[in-house]
Amino acid sequence: MHDLDALARQIKHWGIELGFAAVGIAGCDLTNAEVNLQQWLDKGFHGEMDYMAAHGTKRSRPAELIPGTQRIISARLDYFPPESAAPDSVLCDPNAAYIARYALGRDYHKVLRARLQQLADRIHAEVGGHHFRVFTDSAPVLEVELASQSGLGWRGKHTLLLNRAHGSWFFLGEIYTDLALPIDAPESNHCGTCRACIDVCPTAAIVAPYQLDARRCISYLTIELKGSIPETLRPLLGNRIYGCDDCQLACPWNRFAHTAELADFSVRNGLDSAGLVELFAWSEADFNDRLAGSAIRRIGHERWLRNIAVALGNAPPSTTVQSALKARHDHPSPLVREHVGWALARQQP
Repeated sequence: MHDLDALARQIKHWGIELGFAAVGIAGCDLTNAEVNLQQWLDKGFHGEMDYMAAHGTKRSRPAELIPGTQRIISARLDYFPPESAAPDSVLCDPNAAYIARYALGRDYHKVLRARLQQLADRIHAEVGGHHFRVFTDSAPVLEVELASQSGLGWRGKHTLLLNRAHGSWFFLGEIYTDLALPIDAPESNHCGTCRACIDVCPTAAIVAPYQLDARRCISYLTIELKGSIPETLRPLLGNRIYGCDDCQLACPWNRFAHTAELADFSVRNGLDSAGLVELFAWSEADFNDRLAGSAIRRIGHERWLRNIAVALGNAPPSTTVQSALKARHDHPSPLVREHVGWALARQQP
């Protein structure tokens, strides 16, 4: 029989050794979160993300997803890339492309999963018959709720996890386990009356504290949405071509955020401040080759061009921008042609 209290302490120590900022342990009771999730789905806030509803209660009942699960080990990993261009300076340059800071380096799924697997393997080596499953944003898991219950932070009004010592620039990952480890106490909410994230959202996607209408969220529009970006929202995207960080940039708690310690999250291909025209010129082969191992690659070249076309339409009129758009005017994709046409119309003086 193992000393589970000692094992929990050891797991957290191993997590730190593997590069995680912190590790916590939660139980499986997500009753309140299940109610909130269903209300969110009923409002249609998930848009085309049908996978949010596809698994029924498996998302909010861990033991239905992985039978035998008694605890969830949550881990937090800082990702803000050091030595990257200041986000505000990029957002203020309409000819530069803004890419969410989490996507500037290597695909976090691979980095996080590998380290979680190492942690799970250490636990297995210690206790023997441990049954587990590792998740990294790849299954029906309520990771923010689980991380909150495990003491890693609290859910902010923008719906992301916040931590007083690390802000919100971090990834989350989980290990579902059948070990009855001691549960950590959740952290209390420290948002107070602040509404900075709500007020700064370019598309007013945070419709109320702790409520996000994904259909208006720039991250959804540039990454999850497969079709046409609604015309009324296109001007609000500015130069954001992959994701959005505005709510995090406005959050006072991110004054305490740490930069990433792992080289995996360092900037690749100069994407922290690349020019829109330069990126729009990438062929599909360029896109696939340069973004190999990047989370960005999963949207594909067509949506990449769609997003940049919108940003070029929002840029100040210039012959350089117009020439770049005209070069794609007869693109084989109707989706690209539509957004290029819209952008060219916007470029008319």
